[in-house]
Amino acid sequence: MSGQVRTSQDRIRSFLQRIPFSFALAAILLAAAAFSGTLFGSANPAQLWGQGVDNTFLAGRWWTPFTALLIPQDATATLVSAGGAVLLLGVAERVLGTKKATIAFLATGLAGGVLGVLMQWVGTLTWEWWSTSASGNVTLDPVTGIFGALATASGSMGLLWRRRTRVVLVSFVLIFVLYSGDPEDFYRLLAVLVGIGLGIIWHRRNGASKHAKYALTFASSSHRETRTLVAAVVLVTAIGPLVAFLGSTDLTPFAFGSYLVMNDAGTSTSVAAACHGASPISRACIHQLARLGSHGPGMMALAFVPVVLLALAAWGLYRGRRFGWWLAVCANAAILFAWPGSFGVTRLMTQSGTGIHRPFNGQELNIWIISAALVPVGSLVMLWIKRKDFGIRAPRQALQHFWVIIGGAFLTLSIAYTLSALLVLKSLAPHVTAARVLLDVPHRFIPPHFLSGLVPLVLPRHSPVSWAYQWAGPVFWTIFVVASLWLLSRSSRTVSTHDGARFRELLRRHGGGSLGHMATWEGNTPWFTHDGEGALAYRVVNGHALVLGEPVCSPVRVESTVQEFLLYCDAQNFSPVFYSFHNSLLPVFGKLGWRHLPVGEETIINLTGFSLKGKAWQSVRTSLNKAIRDGRTTVWTSWHELPLAATSEIEAISEAWLAENKLPEMGFTLGGIEELNDPEVRLMLAVAEDGHIEAVTSWMPVYEHGQVVGWTLDFMRRAPESENGVMEFLIASAALQFQRDGVRFLSLSGAPLATKPADVAPEADQAPSTDIAAFQAWLSRTLEPAYGFGSLFRFKAKFHPEYSTLYMAFPDLAALPTIGMALARAYLPDVSTREGVVLARTLGRKD
Repeated sequence: MSGQVRTSQDRIRSFLQRIPFSFALAAILLAAAAFSGTLFGSANPAQLWGQGVDNTFLAGRWWTPFTALLIPQDATATLVSAGGAVLLLGVAERVLGTKKATIAFLATGLAGGVLGVLMQWVGTLTWEWWSTSASGNVTLDPVTGIFGALATASGSMGLLWRRRTRVVLVSFVLIFVLYSGDPEDFYRLLAVLVGIGLGIIWHRRNGASKHAKYALTFASSSHRETRTLVAAVVLVTAIGPLVAFLGSTDLTPFAFGSYLVMNDAGTSTSVAAACHGASPISRACIHQLARLGSHGPGMMALAFVPVVLLALAAWGLYRGRRFGWWLAVCANAAILFAWPGSFGVTRLMTQSGTGIHRPFNGQELNIWIISAALVPVGSLVMLWIKRKDFGIRAPRQALQHFWVIIGGAFLTLSIAYTLSALLVLKSLAPHVTAARVLLDVPHRFIPPHFLSGLVPLVLPRHSPVSWAYQWAGPVFWTIFVVASLWLLSRSSRTVSTHDGARFRELLRRHGGGSLGHMATWEGNTPWFTHDGEGALAYRVVNGHALVLGEPVCSPVRVESTVQEFLLYCDAQNFSPVFYSFHNSLLPVFGKLGWRHLPVGEETIINLTGFSLKGKAWQSVRTSLNKAIRDGRTTVWTSWHELPLAATSEIEAISEAWLAENKLPEMGFTLGGIEELNDPEVRLMLAVAEDGHIEAVTSWMPVYEHGQVVGWTLDFMRRAPESENGVMEFLIASAALQFQRDGVRFLSLSGAPLATKPADVAPEADQAPSTDIAAFQAWLSRTLEPAYGFGSLFRFKAKFHPEYSTLYMAFPDLAALPTIGMALARAYLPDVSTREGVVLARTLGRKD
């Protein structure tokens, strides 16, 4: 019954064997480029085969929207288009099938080109600036149809990749529209939008998935996925200035920044020559004015600082770091405030045109200024809405070291530049005072295009001063990037490697109970006794030190370990609460005079003599036998042993589960994807006959004297399209394998707020008071519509487990309301407003 997950090589081989249209199109593009001459640099075929307002409408070449999809512009475009056909269109063909992928390529490509040319033609009738300026452009671009087909296929993808594909694809084409502004960029955007709509229509008509309703809606996602998407958007926006630089176009509000990073260096002589007697002002004069204060390799490097900072911020956001969030906010805010200044050059064009374009009018200039703010404003809004997903902070000491390094670097470089300039003050041009040099110091650290060319110029003519002028800024920002990478590797929420290793060593030696491994999760802080022979894990929430599980020590040291921890809490002014422990610890708290109450039931299967025989096991046995007949197998593995394709498939299954529930993901005693990435945690996968993963469970080890004596179930997810009974198949298979391996028991983990079945009466001395029992029953009924704890508990009852009550102990009954709030925050630390509203509606539902 044991199987194996398909390797990445198997998946790639299968992918390449099932995309005939994509390979055929790549071959057609290569042949068309060679036949037309575009592959060899000939420009004449563009007029015959390319689309554009003048070429398609005025010249009457009606066939050009079709031929523009099959002939690349030049050799570089040929390579990009052929590669895109195999990779991106291949993905679309794999998802949609060959017939639909072909239709999607042609339909979206033609729609994007025809609609784009038509809208551009309407713009020329009103003398809109971009439309008239680009009306003579001729476009050959197969990528338009490729992007459109991929957008169409996104409607039939699973939720995870649908969301990723659309976010990245739309962001990517929007950046090109705003920073490059060529007609093909506009056509690609239209093709993507048409493709998304077509994909939604096809997906709903097929009705192949019960999750069709999520094709357009914004479904819930895990913190991990939210971080990935936000980081991807910020990273895509970072490439915008590179697009403007490489394109060197005048057709967008962002493109004028490319003047500042061109290769030729502006000088006072060249400015005088270009601008002398120029009325109206010439394009050459505009160019030289923008370049005068920002020439040289150091200034060019400084101009790319925003790109580097946004890329660095994207890395921090991907890792959930608060510093990355602040860096992204500051970088976008700086770009937003600098853009009005960068229009100092553009305003000159309102007075006259250039050698290529007609003049702006005032309304068009205002539209461009507003458009230029779209990217930073949109990024800032997104970052503000998702701010709660980036809560991992660096330790205070590390942050202090960071600012000392940055401050020291700034002061050192500022003093070096100032002293070198003052020593040769007369060599500066124009002649300036010492005060002017001091005022110029901050400008050495600011990207030149952020200064808008309006600040007084200080141009050094002496080598040492020139070096400091050029390189003070790049050196400072290099130090900033290196120090930031170091800071992003530090976390106050992550246990030090040494403490984590010590805690795990004690777990392997003493066990810590069936739920002991949960104490190693992120967010818990290990605490050790003075001699290091005892430990426990806690987290501080609202002044309460919430201890998860039982002390990790020898049985004779349990009481002393608890008492020593209470002294520590007293010194730290924490209110201790022990949560989710078994009844063996109750006598310890009884001696302390503490109150306790049950908070859940753990379900345990004793594997000694375990068997699926008998009528009581019929439903589980039926699920097991059916899965075997259908060719379903299990894989016993770990996250690190799986190929990338398999881990991505598990992430997609988890995201689909979260989207279906529309509720915030819980933590504390409920693990997520992050907890799978642990070398000691094992996974049991249900793999279909074709190699796809249908369901996944994770199992945490339970140690005793260094040996694994049990496994505890944590993570359970199944794919939306998987058949009923797959989880029963997995758990039964796991129980049988554990029994063969000589394991004593398996735990199906605890069910919060659950109570034992009526035929299993609780011990009289451990039963909660009537008032507390009534409150717990009410709370269980209230949470049931949202999280289904009761349903989960009833599911586990299928395996006829033994029940072990889990308790919470605390010193003061009056503190119970604040303890409840602390526990709620521990389980749901980062609930967004939207998730809170959904949760409230769900809790108020009467089923």
